[in-house]
Amino acid sequence: MTDTQTGHRVGHALATLLMLLTVFGPISMDLYLPVLPALTEELGAATSAAQFTLTACLIGLAVGQVIAGPLSDRFGRRAPLLIGITAYIAASVLCAISPSIETLILARLVQGLAGAVGIVIAQAAGRDVYEGGALIRYYGRLTVIGGLAAIVGPVIGGQLANFTDWRGLFLFLAVIGVLLFLASVVLFGETLPTHQRSGGGMKQTGRDFRTLFADRLFLGAVLICGLTYAALFAYLSGATYILQGVYGLTPQGYSIAFGVNSAGFMVFGYIAGRTAERWSERGTLIVGIVMCAAGSLGLLATGLFTLSLPVVLASLFILASGVAVTSPPTTSLALADYPQLAGTASSVLGFARFGLGGIAAPLVGLGGADAVLPLGIVTVASVALAVVAEIILIGRQRSSHLKTSTASTSPQVPHTCPSSVT
Repeated sequence: MTDTQTGHRVGHALATLLMLLTVFGPISMDLYLPVLPALTEELGAATSAAQFTLTACLIGLAVGQVIAGPLSDRFGRRAPLLIGITAYIAASVLCAISPSIETLILARLVQGLAGAVGIVIAQAAGRDVYEGGALIRYYGRLTVIGGLAAIVGPVIGGQLANFTDWRGLFLFLAVIGVLLFLASVVLFGETLPTHQRSGGGMKQTGRDFRTLFADRLFLGAVLICGLTYAALFAYLSGATYILQGVYGLTPQGYSIAFGVNSAGFMVFGYIAGRTAERWSERGTLIVGIVMCAAGSLGLLATGLFTLSLPVVLASLFILASGVAVTSPPTTSLALADYPQLAGTASSVLGFARFGLGGIAAPLVGLGGADAVLPLGIVTVASVALAVVAEIILIGRQRSSHLKTSTASTSPQVPHTCPSSVT
């Protein structure tokens, strides 16, 4: 199929649906963050226990991707998608009616597992129906929209908090799930013919994973991506308590602060796509890590010396923007040498992002709801480990592989796409 043919086959309605399937999982993760303090109080939970509701969803999003991908290769895209959305609706309703923090944690785990199905199916279905330049542009849009979704979720949640409580937010997600289910029934036909489905089973999947993890460059890119996102998710977990509890922002003020960071994430992600393409992937990666380090050190200094609100806001902005800068080069470095394993490689990247984020998020609450220092420590430690991974696993001896040009990389590497998404 040519790009024109595939574009006609897909259509705008289905393309939009696939984008939404990528978004609703990450947004579900943190939509409720502006009302997390109220949730904690109503359920009589400890801060660390309430933050584990975020961790449970992150774990579900991480594990669900590596499960759903092989299943969709074997059984097709449509059936796993409809089952996943159904489970998502049920889990969202259970979140809304949860009588205890333990029930909510379990429901959030299931919600994450189900939400991961949408991410994987959107990627896999795109691989089925697009090719050539259309496929590259499609994956570029998924990268930008999926990453941005995790940032804008609290902005939406903060605005919804004007009208409802935390239970209402989860019911809102259930309604969104119903709408996505109906849209999928109408718009999403099976994209993977029976004769093209995988017959290798778990053995072939295991061989693919071993091939990827034997590559130091791939492993380094995955670890850096996961560790920088761990710092981002630590921020998502802890900032709501710090900005509202310590500095007195309202849920709406908190959502505005998040909106500013969302803008930074989008703008710097766009810039990073351009610089990685025209200058150097490794150079862009190092700039992003430096930005992450500056933001995390600002948070650490705030915890040690009780600095003012502008310092905290600037540090959070620089940290989030730095993560956006690291994302395009780490994605392209991980996928560049494995076009035939792009789906599996993408699932590993997703697992690293959400899995390491799930580990980092609850650590922020160990010092109590009003403690800034744990957030600084967790973010600094995450970025420091990313620096170690860059030095040891990527290293200067690999620099010849990290220079990029449009002619050499555009046929197979999605990092050029964010620059075309507006």
